[in-house]
Formats: sequence, structure tokens, C-alpha cells
Amino acid sequence: MEIVRIYLRLVEERHLEEARRHLAPEAEITFPGGRRFDDLDAQVAAAAGRYRAIRKVFEGFDVIGAAESIVVYAFGELEGEDLAGRPFAGVRFIDRFELVDGRITSHRVWNDLAEAMRERSSE
Repeated sequence: MEIVRIYLRLVEERHLEEARRHLAPEAEITFPGGRRFDDLDAQVAAAAGRYRAIRKVFEGFDVIGAAESIVVYAFGELEGEDLAGRPFAGVRFIDRFELVDGRITSHRVWNDLAEAMRERSSE
């Protein structure tokens, strides 16, 4: 679980080289809408068109498995700043990680960010 927490903070802070150390060579990263990324640079570039800043506020972690292969669910709320510079908070998220031998082989993301931004734009 601690690897997941560290990895997510490193990505948020854009310490991508350090974050990559926690990824297996063929790690799969999938974001809402089925958007797949082969590397962190592509993931960060795609995010630049969606918000200025984002941070995960963790409510908890569920860990399944043991030893060399585990699944970790991280869940909580997103907070940050939209492209117009307005703050947002309270957006639900859940991330599912698969780890083998201590390295992330899969990271799948689900959140309500698109819905929250759609609601904001109609206000």
C-alpha cells in the first residue's frame, strides 16, 4: 500500500522520474473514458487540458493478496484547480493497482471529475 501512496504523490508533484521507479516496464495505465497511457509523460500531457492542479485526499486503501502479487484500491476525493483557476473539491475517485514483486503493473482510474466539471460549467 505504501508504494501506491508514494507513487501517487510523486506523480502529483510531477517527480515523474522517481515515480517511474515504481512502475513495471510494461505497466498499463487506464483513465476514465478508456484512455490508455504507455508512460507518465503522456498521462501528464493529457491532464494539462483538463485541470491546472489536482490532489488526491485519501479516505482509505484496501489491499488484497500477499507476498509477490497484490491488488490495492485507493479511494477518496479529488481537489484542485480547474483550467479557469477555480478551486474544486469533493470529487470521488477510486484507483485500482496491481503490483507484482513490489512494482505497479496496472493502474486503473475511475472518478467523477468529468461530471463535476460539467456541472460547474452549467452554473
